[in-house]
Amino acid sequence: MTDDDRWAALLRRDPDAAFVYSVRTTGVYCRPSCPARRPNRANVRFHAAAADAERAGFRACRRCGPAAGHRAAVVEACRFLATDDPPDLAALADAAGLSRFHFHRVFKQLVGVAPKAYAAAERGRRAREQLAAGATVTAAAAGFGSASRFYAAAPGQLGMAPAAYRAGGRGEAIRFAVGASSLGSVLVAATDVGVCAVFLGDDPAALAAELRRRFPQADVRPADAAFGATVAKVVALVEAPAAAFDLPLDLRGTAFQVRVWEALRRIPAGTTVTYSKLAEQLGQPTAARAVARACATNHVSVAVPCHRVVGATGALTGYRWGVERKAELLKREGAGGPGA
Repeated sequence: MTDDDRWAALLRRDPDAAFVYSVRTTGVYCRPSCPARRPNRANVRFHAAAADAERAGFRACRRCGPAAGHRAAVVEACRFLATDDPPDLAALADAAGLSRFHFHRVFKQLVGVAPKAYAAAERGRRAREQLAAGATVTAAAAGFGSASRFYAAAPGQLGMAPAAYRAGGRGEAIRFAVGASSLGSVLVAATDVGVCAVFLGDDPAALAAELRRRFPQADVRPADAAFGATVAKVVALVEAPAAAFDLPLDLRGTAFQVRVWEALRRIPAGTTVTYSKLAEQLGQPTAARAVARACATNHVSVAVPCHRVVGATGALTGYRWGVERKAELLKREGAGGPGA
């Protein structure tokens, strides 16, 4: 194809055209079928493949995902990173036929986290599964290279000491109390790290039972009177969800879940976003369902404001603590439609 042929394919948004184009003024490269506004011809440069555009210093468009041609290589890299002895970045890039910089960028765009973070999350997942299945702490530490590394990573990967996790939370100290709000009962639980659960409901006993189901062997017990100040701050947040919340949190989840929860905390009070928009903000425009699942597994309601995420039409889709509560929280923030 000549450049004139490529420009014609771009103008008709040809989905079968086998090239990418970059735009000098934006620093982005796209597929010819990209739905973005057509660029000025004088600013366009054509490339045979995404790798060529990357080497020229352009970054991939998040709307059309031109780097997706490397999906198979990234999937294979994920398989290697899930092993006990994952290869380093240089080896992964060589296997994909890309430079280290280009591979790192493509991997993060498609997976949502860097290769190192993905490997760490996989190590943590395997350790959790092994400990839950009854494996020894020594066996679970095998993927960390040394026991000392495993113990150092345990608070972030497991949320507690390895031996305590293996015992279903045995020995883990979790204190909780239930306060009353205009939206019903509010259970607040915390570890030594920070608040690990905020549950909303109508039955305090049911909320406490749910907390105990999460850690069946943990030392879960009512907190002393001093914990009342923490509960009061959380109840105050329920009453005025737009207010600042300065208590430390103990967020436990996969690397992707934690990324979603941190993104939720960055949504300004009084605004809402859709699941698909949040996925785009995370650099994973096709991961709306995964984002929705991460929102559903958020155990720290209001403080991690998953109530600010709505359906594509602005509808108040499912909320773990009840759609009515979600509507009231948004009302109290004065939230408008998505992106308002």
